Amino acid sequence: MPEGDTVWLAGRRLHDALAGRVLTRADFRVPQLATADLTGRTVTDVVSRGKHLLFRIDDGLTLHTHFRMDGAWHLYRHGDRWRGGPEWQVRLLLENDTWQAVGYRLPVVELLPRDHEGDAVGHLGPDLLGPDWDPDEAVRRLAADPDREIGPALLDQRNLAGIGNLYQAEVCFLLGVSPWTAVREVDLSAAVDRAHWLLTANKEHPAQVTTGNPRRGAENWVYGRAGQPCRRCGTTVRSAEQGDPPYQRLSFWCPRCQPR
Repeated sequence: MPEGDTVWLAGRRLHDALAGRVLTRADFRVPQLATADLTGRTVTDVVSRGKHLLFRIDDGLTLHTHFRMDGAWHLYRHGDRWRGGPEWQVRLLLENDTWQAVGYRLPVVELLPRDHEGDAVGHLGPDLLGPDWDPDEAVRRLAADPDREIGPALLDQRNLAGIGNLYQAEVCFLLGVSPWTAVREVDLSAAVDRAHWLLTANKEHPAQVTTGNPRRGAENWVYGRAGQPCRRCGTTVRSAEQGDPPYQRLSFWCPRCQPR
């Protein structure tokens, strides 16, 4: 699942390509919007909210999309070959006189009145990369369920918006706590600050580096490294599913550096 920094960067690039320009084509390839057409309308803004994207249109509409597990937006100039996947995976195409914005495998595509954006994103906690980021509120929300395991608590977008599996694993490692540690036993201010620092450090580029080493294969401490030696102590990194169905996610941790 894309992390909040990936969505933030996609939003910024889409804003730069679309905002202030008239749409010359808007092709919705989802059944519920098969007859919708935004051609001739102007995109005024594209913003990210956690892992959601909001495309604001000049007539008071908002186009809402979400990547979930494997959705993506790609930008191409006219005449470029599309490389995001086979065309049957395209769910939405937005064009202006310069750019083609192609949405692949998007599980959520909906049009909302601008004043109903809260229906799509109102449940989210403070956005780690938003202009209204509020660490105290994020800590308060996390602390409201002290017996919950910290791994699922960090992934819960109602607590703070933007953390996915990668940053959950890396934040827990850097704090020296197992993802199965109860929230009440974790320094929540440190967890929130570390998450904010990591996403902010990585938001301007596609790479997600948490070790300080951008070399391929050396970017992360434990995420995606099950069965390999811990970079700090050499103990074999482990992974296991965590959380209640259907919201189980794979967690990674070092049993020695992050004792349960």
